[in-house]
Amino acid sequence: MENRQKEGLEVSRREMLILSSGFVTALMLGNMPGAGLSHAAEIKFPEGKCTGKMEKKVLVAYASKYGSTGGVADAVAKELCAKGVSADVTLIRNARNIGSYQGVVVGSAIYMGKWMPEAVDFVKKNKEALRRVPVAYFLVCMTLARPTDQKRAEVLAYMDPVLQEVPEIKPVGLGTFAGAMHYGNLSWIYKKILQSKGTPEGDYRDWNALRSWAQEPVYAKFFR
Repeated sequence: MENRQKEGLEVSRREMLILSSGFVTALMLGNMPGAGLSHAAEIKFPEGKCTGKMEKKVLVAYASKYGSTGGVADAVAKELCAKGVSADVTLIRNARNIGSYQGVVVGSAIYMGKWMPEAVDFVKKNKEALRRVPVAYFLVCMTLARPTDQKRAEVLAYMDPVLQEVPEIKPVGLGTFAGAMHYGNLSWIYKKILQSKGTPEGDYRDWNALRSWAQEPVYAKFFR
């Protein structure tokens, strides 16, 4: 534990140095404050709905910072629709009428080693409605771009705070997926931080794996 804390402090100091050097460089180049924080490319967050043959309906709600988690959520919803289930996919902040669904999938990108705050708040705020239906959680994390058993265990542990904070919700499945990282979508400073950590660029989402997860356990435990 002590070694992990030391490692965390070293990472934080390194990130602070990168941030500081970034601002200094911007000033030396005459850039206006904040210019280095803009995104180089538009980030899309998919939302929509599809109607299946069944009357049952599932909500797939997600929190995403740079868009790749939205692609995962959208693929899960489409797979459920292919099974005949109606599905709504939406950003968590736009989710409504939680009690009208017969199942809920909640997902989030991992940011700074945690589910994003809005995802945790969503589960806490809606725990009474979520207790009445099957629920599945998933996370998207670039640590899994080059997976090992140790990395899988590390990433799965990111869910522990959520499970402990809202013990009333017992998810039927926990999906862990690699994400996509395109440096063109990031601020210059954040890109430098990720490069310093060795975070690879590219799309590492395993579409077959997440479709399989949407079928088993999600569909299977929701509706069989």
